[in-house]
Amino acid sequence: MAAGLGVLAGCQAVGPNIPPQNRPVLNAIPETTPSAESALYAQYYTQTQARLLREGLLRQTSAPTDAPVSRRALARNFETIALYDEYTMVNGRFVARQTPSRLRRWREPVRLEAHFGPANVPQNIQRDRQILGGYATQLSRAARHPVELVQSGGNFHVLFISRDEQAVIGPYLRGLIPDIDDSIIREIVNLPRFTFCAVYAFATSANEPEYRNAIAIIRSEHPDLMRQSCVHEEIAQGLGLPNDSPTARPSIFNDDEEFALMTAHDELLLRVLYDPRLEIGMTPDEARPIVEAIAAELIDASS
Repeated sequence: MAAGLGVLAGCQAVGPNIPPQNRPVLNAIPETTPSAESALYAQYYTQTQARLLREGLLRQTSAPTDAPVSRRALARNFETIALYDEYTMVNGRFVARQTPSRLRRWREPVRLEAHFGPANVPQNIQRDRQILGGYATQLSRAARHPVELVQSGGNFHVLFISRDEQAVIGPYLRGLIPDIDDSIIREIVNLPRFTFCAVYAFATSANEPEYRNAIAIIRSEHPDLMRQSCVHEEIAQGLGLPNDSPTARPSIFNDDEEFALMTAHDELLLRVLYDPRLEIGMTPDEARPIVEAIAAELIDASS
């Protein structure tokens, strides 16, 4: 596979969300017969999911016995996933480049709001809302930070859109986050087929990276498991775990696609991230001794 479940994390100062009554209407995007490109996307993702399952990937086990987690592994994985960036902006475009960063997370409660393009069928909308509601509860419990699904007034927007809707989504994105950078709109509009899904989390500033808003893009062409897998990874990354690591296991923060859904190890990563002993803006060197102490406590408590 050319790429895993892609994530692109942005960092910029953003203004408040536009009230729902003043936003563009996503359903105003004309509902048309899916284009040949959208149909090819759907075929590609269906074939990809089938192949991954044949290969024993996209596992849905939370705590597999073949992948125990040590305190050292938890601390190491946290530093790589939370304190390094997977992508960086170069000449107005995101490129894959591992770079040290600062600890980012939300201070305010996270309010997930789902947005559905007209290509979504009613049964998928109902299922996606149920998945989001259950996942919000799981995330809130793991992080010990408020996360909930709301009907309106969200600050973490989850867009379920087709390739056709993606191509014309720019004005709607501007309606959700007025100060969104043009380069990020271009990235979202032009996300290639091999980027299964993406999240963009927006912070106050580079030196005070408190997340204030986020947008996740979930392709409506995905079959059910890949769609849910995208929801799990992108929302978790948008909470402050933006990177992937080839050594993190069992984890959704690994591009090998072994695990489809959040694991017990990933819940521990969230617990570390939102531990009050860590402060927003910490560098890897500043956070490391605290992370090691928290990891030891968590692993000893679960033994």
